[in-house]
Amino acid sequence: MSSSTRRPGAPSWNACACRATTCQDRPVSDHEAAGVSTDVAVRQARPADVRAIYELVQPYAERGILIDKELITYFEAVQEFVVAEVVDETGTRTVGCGALHVLWDDIAEVRTLAVDESVTGRGVGRRLLETLVGRARGLGLKRVFCLTFEVEFFRRHGFEVIAGTPVGTDVYAQMLRSHDDGVAEFLDLARVKPNTLGNSRMLLEL
Repeated sequence: MSSSTRRPGAPSWNACACRATTCQDRPVSDHEAAGVSTDVAVRQARPADVRAIYELVQPYAERGILIDKELITYFEAVQEFVVAEVVDETGTRTVGCGALHVLWDDIAEVRTLAVDESVTGRGVGRRLLETLVGRARGLGLKRVFCLTFEVEFFRRHGFEVIAGTPVGTDVYAQMLRSHDDGVAEFLDLARVKPNTLGNSRMLLEL
């Protein structure tokens, strides 16, 4: 997937390529090992969140974990994004993001799943992934695709490694018309091979 493909040798799962509750904005409490409770709310992203999304992604882009994209790209795709916010002693802050991009009438891709390293291990990434899969269910989609190095994480959430492209020849031909790099990566086209080396193609059946 274009905006969340990880480069070979990249560390940490905090930023992933590509799961299942609903898309409703609702706070949930994660209890930390230290006994501290942090309220995490996942909600639909708004244009006002785009700069925070960009700032979340940039550290991973600079280290080659995520593909670097222009700020305008996030504004154009803001309706695909959800953000995670925490409320703690410092106030409310954005600590995660993720996007669901529809590829065809029955399949979507999870993209740009990134979590602030300060909240690693608090379940923020899981909440984001669950919300995005919930959104896919709400749209009546049957499958969710991801392209990732983090095979075990996605496997724990029901994804399975696949070979090839899980669409028929007619759909494949239609998708070839897309100019989206993520679609090109889904189709495993030669022009995006440098972005996908070492990644696993995974699919969740809903």
